[in-house]
Amino acid sequence: MIRELPALLIPGATIEVLKASCASCSMHQLCLPMGLDNNDMERLDEIIGRRRKVARGATLFRIGDSFQNLYAIRLGHFKTYQVNRAGAEQITGFQMAGELLGMDAISADQHHCSAIALEDSEVCEIPFGTLQQLLGEMPTLLRHFHRMMSQEITREQSVMLLLGNMQATQRFAAFLVNLSSRYEARGYSPNTFQLRMSREEIGNYLGLTIESISRLLSKFKKEGLVRVSNREIELLNPPLLKAITAGTETCA
Repeated sequence: MIRELPALLIPGATIEVLKASCASCSMHQLCLPMGLDNNDMERLDEIIGRRRKVARGATLFRIGDSFQNLYAIRLGHFKTYQVNRAGAEQITGFQMAGELLGMDAISADQHHCSAIALEDSEVCEIPFGTLQQLLGEMPTLLRHFHRMMSQEITREQSVMLLLGNMQATQRFAAFLVNLSSRYEARGYSPNTFQLRMSREEIGNYLGLTIESISRLLSKFKKEGLVRVSNREIELLNPPLLKAITAGTETCA
């Protein structure tokens, strides 16, 4: 699947090319609904703010920031985290292209988590006040927005289940299976991909130590489940990984 080149890499790119355009973005089928006609797509394009580049390690928004925009990830990966009572970071999710950031702030008008880029990334800013007006005029867009909010709730519930009921081996298998399905939905290989997050970050998210993550990687390699080269990982037996996640099989 051919991906759109960033405009800055296109010889002779004009300021019009650099303007965010939902219709031409390779991710629009994920973060926007199918079925919008040309007029509706143009109206949506009109409310999209600037494309904002976020360098690796830079913060998109912080806990306590006032809520102004939603952010559609166009390129790159992010992590979101909260701070627990002991003052330590707790990673709450890893987000990738085609997903929305910022929905945590809708209810209270301020962000309850911070978002940091895991690599050089790019987002489209969507002013929420203007979006609200458009949602009232475009039922198709409203239904899709509700669906995305529902998916976010489901994702949070899945994390609670992951941390509450699963053994360490299941947690790590579920993490890999989840990444695989998300990359596949974006037209990439479901079996070979880069881990954009560190082992320490994976452990923080899964409620495991970095040593546990290293042991699990070694165990999965020994059992022929994965092949690892630096941060590139290849899933060699996806059906068995899914069975381990479901608890119907165990890793030897």
